Amino acid sequence: MSEETSAVLSLESLENYLSLFGANDRNVPLLEGELCVALSVRGADLKITGPDENVAMAMSVVEKLKSLVLRHAQIDRTTLRYAIALVKTGDLDQLDDIAFEVVAITQRGRPIRCKTLGQYRYVNAIRSHELTFALGPAGTGKTYLAMALAVVALRNKEVQRIVLTRPAVEAGEKLGFLPGDLNQKVDPYLRPLYDALYDMMGADAYQRLQERGILEIAPLAYMRGRTLAESFIILDEAQNTTPEQMKMFLTRFGTGSRVVVTGDDTQTDLPAGKQSGLLQAVDVLKDIPEIAIVQLTHSDIVRHDLVQTVVKAYESYEREHTGRHTGHDA
Repeated sequence: MSEETSAVLSLESLENYLSLFGANDRNVPLLEGELCVALSVRGADLKITGPDENVAMAMSVVEKLKSLVLRHAQIDRTTLRYAIALVKTGDLDQLDDIAFEVVAITQRGRPIRCKTLGQYRYVNAIRSHELTFALGPAGTGKTYLAMALAVVALRNKEVQRIVLTRPAVEAGEKLGFLPGDLNQKVDPYLRPLYDALYDMMGADAYQRLQERGILEIAPLAYMRGRTLAESFIILDEAQNTTPEQMKMFLTRFGTGSRVVVTGDDTQTDLPAGKQSGLLQAVDVLKDIPEIAIVQLTHSDIVRHDLVQTVVKAYESYEREHTGRHTGHDA
């Protein structure tokens, strides 16, 4: 058992302390709880007390984040939590790879950044492959980051349009019997895509692009019989596709197009016993080097802290009650 020890690190200024630990010491319990250490501050000095190995890890985390703050990186609670996870696996230095990676800029000027190594690898996979599959739980940024890269590609004139689609499983094959025009029929199923686009480009720009046919959002059923060239195409919620739908979709894109397929391989709304087209496609295409397959895990979740907790709790519950492992081992 490690002996109790203490170490002192100068944070140099109150501003640095606030950048690391937030107002009212909000992030202090996170570092203390995750690494089993105690923190105390006197002036600009931070004292860390605990078992030798834990103190060393805590010192490494604080020093790394301090160096990023001094280089004007943005440190939030998600970054701190992820730094703690990285130090436990000896990968803390890789935090430098993602700290300054700007994926896109929203219409309000807010930079969109990768928050985890999984997201960093996902973004680079999309940039370097014409077809990318991303599998992972809710909150890992699969759709949002793909949207961001699609908008960047359009702004840079790498593609001529953006096509966003997802299967409207809950509506079955009965969309035609629902009231209203096409947009009104499928709006509930495509709303998450609208929300992300509004954030990227603003409602006015979104409306103009849609009216000009540069931006298209449609259910997967409306992709049949088409060839989509010079397009950035995103298939969202792909775990809800059938094998037939997935094969149809993957044969739609033409020259100059880039395709991203996202889905949560632990959740499906398909009828019991029906195979997911996403899982079949990943199995069929896994050995083709030109196709990227990225597996995101609960450690890549960047929503509220509770989302990670909920995902882990469900994984534990399902292992205990069904004997089925639903995790996302990389």
